[in-house]
Amino acid sequence: IPHQVLGVFAASHVLLKPAKAGTGVIAGGAVRAVLTACGVPNVLTKSIGRRNPHNVVKATIVALESLRDKNAVAEMRGVAIDKL
Repeated sequence: IPHQVLGVFAASHVLLKPAKAGTGVIAGGAVRAVLTACGVPNVLTKSIGRRNPHNVVKATIVALESLRDKNAVAEMRGVAIDKL
C-alpha cells in the first residue's frame, strides 16, 4: 500500500501501514483474510477498538477504499507529480 490509512466502522478501527518487501501480511483473523483476498503482499496492521469480526472486515474495506495514488493526489491538488 502506498501510505498509512485508518479505516473506521462502528467502534472498530483498523490501521494499515506500508511494509518493506518480503514482510508479508502481518495481521490477525478477519483483517488477514480480507488483505490476502485483495492481493496485498506487504502490510502491517493494527486493530483498535472493538474486535467484532464483522465490523473489523468492514473497517478494513473502508481503509482500502480510502487509499489514493500519487496521480490522484496530484490531480486533486492541481500540481505536477514531481512537486509532491
